[in-house]
Amino acid sequence: MVGCFFFLAGIYLLLAAHLIAILQIMVYEGAVMVLFVFVIMLLNLKEEELGEQRPTIMKGVGLVAVLGLVGVIAWRALGPAYPERIFPQDNALRIAGFGTVREVGRVLYLQSVLPFEVTSLLLLVAVVAAVVVAKGKI
Repeated sequence: MVGCFFFLAGIYLLLAAHLIAILQIMVYEGAVMVLFVFVIMLLNLKEEELGEQRPTIMKGVGLVAVLGLVGVIAWRALGPAYPERIFPQDNALRIAGFGTVREVGRVLYLQSVLPFEVTSLLLLVAVVAAVVVAKGKI
């Protein structure tokens, strides 16, 4: 999961959105992963509670599907027929202010206030629920 967050920040760097890349690393790799670690530590599940791990056919099908999807995406995005997707030739993204502090603030606080607040509320509920579950086991 940390690797996915890090590579997504790299994609933002390729798109010249340096602010979003830094926020991706600070917020997701820093705060959210620490939150997940604390939730896992608070739950403190024993091996007998988790049950016995056994390979099933659905796990194999899921692995093949994920690998196939990653392969198709990589072929479409990085294939020789689509070189302009990797490095855009025009500066249309930079001219529009893509990734700047002003544009990110405008989108976040003017156009996306409700999803921003709902996400913060969901994170708060998750933390409170983890503490309540952990408190019940003490």
